[in-house]
Amino acid sequence: MMASDAATALDITDGNFLPTKWSAWIALPVREHDLAVKTSRGLVRVPTVVVAANYHPRAPAPPQIRRARHLGARRRRVSVQPAASSRPRKATSTHVVPRSRGGQTSWENCVLAHREVNSRKADRLPQEAGLRLRTRPSVPRALPVTAFIRNHHGVADWEHFLQLK
Repeated sequence: MMASDAATALDITDGNFLPTKWSAWIALPVREHDLAVKTSRGLVRVPTVVVAANYHPRAPAPPQIRRARHLGARRRRVSVQPAASSRPRKATSTHVVPRSRGGQTSWENCVLAHREVNSRKADRLPQEAGLRLRTRPSVPRALPVTAFIRNHHGVADWEHFLQLK
């Protein structure tokens, strides 16, 4: 990512954070406490903190996540039938208000349904097909990326960015 300018590394020295591109990073000296990799140019310091250049915190829309298991993971298995949540491989995503009736492909209009249930529903509303939603679909709430990061290896540079408890 750094070589293609999709990310920069932070050179953290004495509490100073200096964003550094790849061309400058490979020229940095390897300090005694740094990890390094051997390359044809010599040793190159392994960055401990990498910053993505084009990070966007919003969840992607369903057209970018077509597969039902991704929809299920993000939607906490919101479905029109309990069987869809227990067997995600047999689940498909479906529109609450069908696209043929003007329904949009959005988080608020997409749910999981078992294949047979989705076929039975066809281009009808769930009520018309004798189905009911277990919960109302909604946009997944944003979580800070630091909620998923743990410092299991005790990297000192990460302490500046994580709220460890």
